[in-house]
Amino acid sequence: MELLKLENLCKSFGAIKVADDVCLSLNQGEAVGIIGPNGAGKSSLFNLIGGNLRPDRGELHYDGKRITHCSPQQRCHRGIGRTYQIPQPFAMMTVFENCLTASAFGKGITEHHSYQNCAEVLERTGLVDKANHLAGSLTLLERKRLEVARALSSSPHLLLLDEIAGGLTENETGELVQLIRNIHASGTTVLWIEHVVNALIAAVNRLIVIHFGAIILDGEPRAVMASDEVKRIYLGIEGIGIGRNRTVGA
Repeated sequence: MELLKLENLCKSFGAIKVADDVCLSLNQGEAVGIIGPNGAGKSSLFNLIGGNLRPDRGELHYDGKRITHCSPQQRCHRGIGRTYQIPQPFAMMTVFENCLTASAFGKGITEHHSYQNCAEVLERTGLVDKANHLAGSLTLLERKRLEVARALSSSPHLLLLDEIAGGLTENETGELVQLIRNIHASGTTVLWIEHVVNALIAAVNRLIVIHFGAIILDGEPRAVMASDEVKRIYLGIEGIGIGRNRTVGA
């Protein structure tokens, strides 16, 4: 079942195109990774999906309904949750209070009815022992976990992860990958931007490459990483010409 559909999505800032006629379909239950060089348009794509940016042209559909002009809050209420590259929790609130706020406002339910939901989320993300600690006292890995926990507190059907593994050690990244796997296994659809490619390949079943705001590859992760296009973009190795929206290993 198709959960998210982007149709000819375009967004420019002056002469810079951050989304260049992007067409993307995401089915319910998928785990999809997105890679691309710095400035390729990856985070801008998330901002378009989440509602922080409005497209110049094109349409977005979620769960069969048009959401092109919906606000970020409306999209969150409909089931789109996201994390950010740099965690920005409410530092002087506890971990539990951070999740409670996300649940009450992101899910649109009362504080009282959010309690059980938040307790379950903290258990899932390995933060239950930190529930009463101030968010500002957490380690980087714990703040990353809290970023995921806050997103999960709104009970999303689609979870957007924006470079959640950045800055972590190899062991910490492994812990985070297992958390994402568990979230996906529970039925949540995952769309994950990441520079730590090994983490992506360990958790997703499809990989998309974005370059200059356009999708240039979409396919099985290892086939995508072995392609001439990826070698050219990341390593400067000349290979075959780059083609838009090309499918690899399909």
